[in-house]
Amino acid sequence: MDKGLHLVFGVLAAMLLLRDSSQTGEKKDPQVLAAPTPGASGEGLPTLTVTTILEDPYVMVRSAELEGYCMDLLKALAAMLHFSYKVKVVGDGQYGAVSPGGNWTGMVGEILRQEADIAVAPLTVTSAREEVVSFTTPFLQTGIGILLRKDTVSQEMSFFHFLAPFSKETWTGLLFAYLLTCFCLFLVARLSPCEWNEPKNEENHFTFLNSLWFGAGALALQGVTPRPKALSVRVVAAVWWLFTIALLAAYIANFTALLSSSSEQLPIQTFEDLVKQRKLEFGTLEGSSTFYYFKNSKNPIHQMIYEYMDKRRDHVLVKTYQEAVQRVMESDYAFIGESISQDLAAARHCNLIRAPEVIGARGFGIATTQASPWTKKLSVAVLKLRESGDLDYLRNKWWESSCLHRSRDSWSPLQPQALGGLFLTLGMGLALGVIAALVELSNKSRNTAGHLKKSCCSVFTEEMCARLRGKESTRHGQEAAGKANA
Repeated sequence: MDKGLHLVFGVLAAMLLLRDSSQTGEKKDPQVLAAPTPGASGEGLPTLTVTTILEDPYVMVRSAELEGYCMDLLKALAAMLHFSYKVKVVGDGQYGAVSPGGNWTGMVGEILRQEADIAVAPLTVTSAREEVVSFTTPFLQTGIGILLRKDTVSQEMSFFHFLAPFSKETWTGLLFAYLLTCFCLFLVARLSPCEWNEPKNEENHFTFLNSLWFGAGALALQGVTPRPKALSVRVVAAVWWLFTIALLAAYIANFTALLSSSSEQLPIQTFEDLVKQRKLEFGTLEGSSTFYYFKNSKNPIHQMIYEYMDKRRDHVLVKTYQEAVQRVMESDYAFIGESISQDLAAARHCNLIRAPEVIGARGFGIATTQASPWTKKLSVAVLKLRESGDLDYLRNKWWESSCLHRSRDSWSPLQPQALGGLFLTLGMGLALGVIAALVELSNKSRNTAGHLKKSCCSVFTEEMCARLRGKESTRHGQEAAGKANA
């Protein structure tokens, strides 16, 4: 009797252990995951079977549980509409297309076979799918774009690419500032008695050609002769030096940004560019809505893309989105797909970039069975989430970029307005130098007038005329006066 009881107890204990082990294994299986509404026991609430597909960042497996954009969206919808749900990953890993036998595959097929009540995934709303299932209001807007690797095609640069950091107006202003500064150096050096004390006997080193050379040397950050001696000439020279330092700093910074931006400006900007080139292969997801978009399009460019992919379907069509991204990164391949997913790839992998053109505006919606009472409820809930900003929050949360670089469209040539203060400072410095030269000349004229007992204004006028005529003109005047006296 005792042996019989021991045997019964042993069998019961073994059954309990096997049951616990089976339940533990079921919890770790990502194919089926029960997820009741947060904050509710789930008792008395309707339970929906949700089919989805594993795709980053919509649905991902983390620590034997599902998370991602669609999981957060589903959790918010369950809280608003008071239902519990059970999530299952689609068995064949497909979104939904008509098979050669006429049956639907993927998540659409599971809904038609009533294996799931709704599909919450990046499922594109198309007319073909809308004929067999119902869709809610789209929760994400997207389109069809081209995903490329940045170094797949080199960008040809202009022969005068080094002029691009400044606009034409800025270069014109710089040339005018250079000529005006050199002329002010020439003028102030002639007027200042500290720089040119005796016009009749001394030679003025700051000729106009020497002034041009002095200004050019400052632009190249090189010291050149002649060296200024007067305070007024030094003021003009110092202001020009400060101007050139700030200008060169702005040029170097903008040129560096230009080179960085140029590396992102690929020649493939549109789908027409993609068709014309021969270096890159291109394809899309097999059986996706993108493939059928090009198949049904009447656009000649789109038809050429479809014919190319159809003839090489075994080589250019990919099975999963992850395979597409990996192929773009490792080979000369361009992936045609949902632009919003490509934005995520470019945010996660800094060597990838999406071409500017986006076609076929569309949206991701929640699929339900036709005439389902949940279709309208889910549509209203999605609209409320959009109006409250929750959808934007989820978008920013899961599409956060890890790449710290300037946008390819953020660079532009530096305009004169950006350097307006710099040009104004230069103008004020030139005016200050001229005023200082006039003050130096007036001081000398006042002293000379005191010795000669003449009017200060007359002496100042004579000094001014003598300095503006120059040494040669004074010499010729003296020789002519000597001959007349003889």
